[in-house]
Amino acid sequence: MRRVLIVEDDEAMSVALRDGFEYEGYTVMVAQDGEVGLRLATAERPDLILLDVMLPKMNGLDICKQLRNGGNGVPIIMLTARGQEIDKVLGLKLGADDYITKPFGFMELLARAEAVLRRSGGQNGPLSACRFGDVEVDFKRHEAHKAGRPLDLSPREFELLSFFFQHRGEVVTRETLLDAVWGYNSIPLTRTVDMHIAKLRKKIEDNPADPHFVVTVHRLGYKFTG
Repeated sequence: MRRVLIVEDDEAMSVALRDGFEYEGYTVMVAQDGEVGLRLATAERPDLILLDVMLPKMNGLDICKQLRNGGNGVPIIMLTARGQEIDKVLGLKLGADDYITKPFGFMELLARAEAVLRRSGGQNGPLSACRFGDVEVDFKRHEAHKAGRPLDLSPREFELLSFFFQHRGEVVTRETLLDAVWGYNSIPLTRTVDMHIAKLRKKIEDNPADPHFVVTVHRLGYKFTG
């Protein structure tokens, strides 16, 4: 399920956008000022951000700039008021993927959102770090900790966690994991996936026999709920 972050201080508009995207099957987060928006964009790594230009505490252009300067390639659609031509130009120069001028129709916005997600593949670029429960993972340094204690993860386990985290909430088949993590040129049995998942659970789960983060979906595959 794709996740959209709406950063909009107009409560009526943010509610309308939230309801519309939830109806279309998205998981929605809402921030009503720029500081909260930037924090959610960084910590939660949504698949798409709808970003108003004029916001309390930090404007949308500064948020876009900070995200791009930090290497975050999450697709961004700027929401601009009529007549803010300079904001549109600046937003695109700073790395926004598209913009839409208020007032707009929801179906037009949805079409633009889906087009941006198709172009980006729905990905935010390489994942640098993630956190779930009491587990923290730094993919750049290949370091992981659980409750402050180091975890000895193999390179394959880092790859599995990265894939799971970027597809959290989705059911992924063993075949999908083989293609994404092992690569098309490798032909291990799907049992290999199960063995690696079992080892990973022993390291990240409080109770590997009753996993909370990497859940088995009977006859389908796995789902990451972190």
